[in-house]
Parts: sequence; C-alpha cells; structure tokens
Amino acid sequence: MHFKTLVSTSILAGLLLAAPASFAGWKLDNTASKLNFVSIKKSAIAEIHHFSHLTGSISDSGVAQIEIDLASVQTNIDIRNERMQKMLFETNVFPKASIMSQIDPVRLQKLRPGESFEVQLPAKLSLHGQTQAINPVLRVVKLRNNKVLVSTLSPIILNVADYKLYQGVEKLKEIAGLPSIASAVPVTFSLTFNMERK
Repeated sequence: MHFKTLVSTSILAGLLLAAPASFAGWKLDNTASKLNFVSIKKSAIAEIHHFSHLTGSISDSGVAQIEIDLASVQTNIDIRNERMQKMLFETNVFPKASIMSQIDPVRLQKLRPGESFEVQLPAKLSLHGQTQAINPVLRVVKLRNNKVLVSTLSPIILNVADYKLYQGVEKLKEIAGLPSIASAVPVTFSLTFNMERK
C-alpha cells in the first residue's frame, strides 16, 4: 500500500469513528447525580431530603427519561424514610416516579467542554399514579467530551394535591404530631450523563 493511500485510509477511519452515527446517546451516572426536595413543617422548619437511586438516559434523538426509585428516599432518619415510603409514596403500589422530556440532540452534541446553555424544557412528571406537566428551567454544561451536567436553575414547585399525595401528608402529620406540613414542595436536581456509543 502506498504511503498516500495509507494516510487517506487512516483519516477516513478516524472520520468514521467520530461520525454522528456512532453516537448512541447519554446514560445517567447515579453516583454523580442527585434529586433533592424540601419539606417544611410547623410553617417554619425546612429540611432537605433526596433520593439515592436514579436511573435515566438521553437517546440519540433527544428523548430524555429519568426514573426515581421512591424507596431510596433519604431523610437522615430511618423511621421517617419508612413512613414516607409506606404512607406518602406507597411504594408497594407506586415504586417509581419518572420524568420524560425532549431535548435538542444536535445542540447537546455540539457543546464543547466548558460551554453551556440555558433552556426551559417542558416535561411530564409521573408520580403516585398521576402525570402532570412541569416546565423546569435548566442549565446544560459540557464537562468533558463524554460528560454533561443538567441542573435546575430554580426549584420546581410541586403541589402534593396534584399527585394525590395529600392524604399521605396528613398521615405523616398525624403520626409525627405536627401542626402542619406544607403542601408545596420545592424540588431541585443535578444530573450527570456519560456519552454512550453504538
């Protein structure tokens, strides 16, 4: 094989490896991701909780989906974790919550390390057998060639009544002897995705 032919073949192979067709999307890195929510009791005491097990992906066509294992709720108090699982989320019937949305895959792929963009992304949140529209404002940051960070710029405010969680909140309030637990719940998240290839 001539030298020029060898060089041309090497360049072509490199281009094929880097071609968009090799892109298969993004997979959520649970160890580098977190979804938090805030509960407010007695009208003035706010506590931050989170879920320790998240899964998700963004497909090569931009379909984004996140699943939240509701049994992984972490409140720093074991008995409160159990009460939330059984009385609020009813994880025996509704073990997971999910978020579905669509993001521009070309815009995502074109980001260079250190670059970012902000976007309001209509989504659907399914929780406790109910599905509602949410419109989080997000920042998307390219961390490295194979890693992106998607995070909320402001909290998403959920109303427990929209997801038929009001009775569960009342049960928690009663068993804990609390005068009040707020029905509006701020939610934030920081999600890291790793690039996958076909």
